[in-house]
Amino acid sequence: MVKNLQKKAAPTDTIRVFDINKAVTEKLVSEVQGGAKVEVSESPLDAVKDADTVITVLPEPVHVKKVYSSFLDSIPPRDRIFIDCSTIDPSSSQEVAGWVTKAKQGHFVDSPMSGGVVGAAAGTLTFMLGADADLVPRVEPVLEKMGRRILHCGKQGTGLSAKLANNYLLAINNIATAEAMNLGIRWGLDPKTLAEIINVSTGKCWPSEVNNPVKGVVETAPAGRDYAGGFGVSLMKKDLKLAMLAADEAGARLELATKARELYEAVEADEKCAGRDFSVVYRYIGGKEE
Repeated sequence: MVKNLQKKAAPTDTIRVFDINKAVTEKLVSEVQGGAKVEVSESPLDAVKDADTVITVLPEPVHVKKVYSSFLDSIPPRDRIFIDCSTIDPSSSQEVAGWVTKAKQGHFVDSPMSGGVVGAAAGTLTFMLGADADLVPRVEPVLEKMGRRILHCGKQGTGLSAKLANNYLLAINNIATAEAMNLGIRWGLDPKTLAEIINVSTGKCWPSEVNNPVKGVVETAPAGRDYAGGFGVSLMKKDLKLAMLAADEAGARLELATKARELYEAVEADEKCAGRDFSVVYRYIGGKEE
């Protein structure tokens, strides 16, 4: 993300980066050429104190709150734009937005992304933006330097709502695809034939067409490399948990959520599946891999 931002930003711009893994940021600085200047910061405060635009990407709600609380009261008030690309729950995002407003530091918008590591490197990410309409022209040019599509979902918090609704559906579809493929193969169907039928029929979905859990069906899918890479089981479990939290707050019933969460927890705890792409659910339920 930073490389694409740096390459497309003006040479007069300066991008200050901070990560707890300093070696990663130093490597980044050594690799960039042309475009904006890149500097390594010693802390979040050091990175944001002179910034007009701040982009954050963090693992959990607690990390987002910790980072923002570490600098909001220590920097001079300014009409900044804070773009948080983390996948967290909408309530936590709205809470931090309130902190930014109270501190008179500008505006906080949520813009979770889809596209993974490959999309981040290629600059083809999709951003789901939650922001007041008048802020969109200020935010879009920044996101366009890192992604291909920016979808304005509505007011602050709605980008996260859209992302979590999508990932809830993805979590369920992934399990159902693994079960359907296992079922058909045990009935004697060829995996590629079964997948072809599903993908021209009403069962078609991203896990069946792009991320099929059976080795050899989709050559580029993680199943072909022992489920390495891709979207990790732990990340799917995290997003499912966040979707359940947000659904509970909204009063929305998720009839399949609890069972799905229990399954992903069990998959993550299995040493044959832990740390792998979430399509490894197929292995966990006993799917044939040869």
